Amino acid sequence: METCRSVTFVAADERVLGVRGARCLNSGVITLDALRKVFPAPGGGDPVVALDGIDLHLAPGRIHGIVGRSGAGKSTLIRCLTGLEKPTSGRVEIDGTDISALEGAELRAARRNIGMVFQHANLLDSRTAAQNIAHPLEIAGVPRAERERRVAELVELVGLTGREHNHPAQLSGGQIQRVGIARGLAAEPKVLLCDEPTSALDGTTTRQILRLLADLRERLGITVVIITHEMGVVREVCDTVTLLQDGRITQSGDLLDVAADPHGPLSAELIPLPPAPTGIEALVVNCDYGDSERFRTTEDLIRLAETYEAEATLVAGTIETIGGRQVGRVQLALRNRSGQPISREGLEDFLAELESAGVVAKEVTA
Repeated sequence: METCRSVTFVAADERVLGVRGARCLNSGVITLDALRKVFPAPGGGDPVVALDGIDLHLAPGRIHGIVGRSGAGKSTLIRCLTGLEKPTSGRVEIDGTDISALEGAELRAARRNIGMVFQHANLLDSRTAAQNIAHPLEIAGVPRAERERRVAELVELVGLTGREHNHPAQLSGGQIQRVGIARGLAAEPKVLLCDEPTSALDGTTTRQILRLLADLRERLGITVVIITHEMGVVREVCDTVTLLQDGRITQSGDLLDVAADPHGPLSAELIPLPPAPTGIEALVVNCDYGDSERFRTTEDLIRLAETYEAEATLVAGTIETIGGRQVGRVQLALRNRSGQPISREGLEDFLAELESAGVVAKEVTA
């Protein structure tokens, strides 16, 4: 799998660090149709609308990120996806099966197509890693020989060889999460739902777990849904992203399209602009050029400044290369040829031309 990583710098050169691709398979399709969930308020007050008309189609074999602040509806959404919560109205379909309409044995059978990975794996302390992985298979009544074969496969798959006989107290945080992932894959699901899978991990371990999830998607063709509040997770591994706010979808699409839309609510969070150096004797402008066909790189912006007899210096910025295309937010210091700040008239003409070409450009003021 090709990857995309963030490049953040201050007065540094841009670097290209790859693109992301994804295979499209024939299983693990998730469709949410007019999904609504309303909870009665305690004490007889106004009801709480947790999900308000969610329409979403998640293609198979891809990694989807669902983001939003606390209270946005992420937890309710994942409970509806797993059938733990019945929607007030609407449909939750996985491979054409309406999970929300199932009960009893039919619902339990459908849940076998959905694996779960949690922020805290909550392993059984009295069991070894292998025994924890086998636990859902035991509950499902899988014969012992088949359980042992499947556990051995999963131990190798998630990189736990040599640790399978260790108890949780003998494992690192990353190893514990690997056990949790293997346990979620035990029943060979078509969909793997990950609820804040890296929130409790350090940066290095987070990257390792995300690489594992990407590798599993490639090797197994599984659909992965990651519920997270960490934009770094989305940048690192997701193919698509959906933003929830107050129970509604406010933006959704392929990562490139979302990151390249400077008018959208997610662009600035996916590509944050680092603090610029202070004490610059120049007019400073912020430029978001992801959605422009004419200006594809910072060099394009600098060359435009030259046509206004100005010199543009890059002082801060964040650049992504997604799908072979640069998407970035940069901060430029503008001076005329004598080293003085560019004239007000020149600045206004410069900004107007950028805006006409689809670049969102604003002067930085104190």
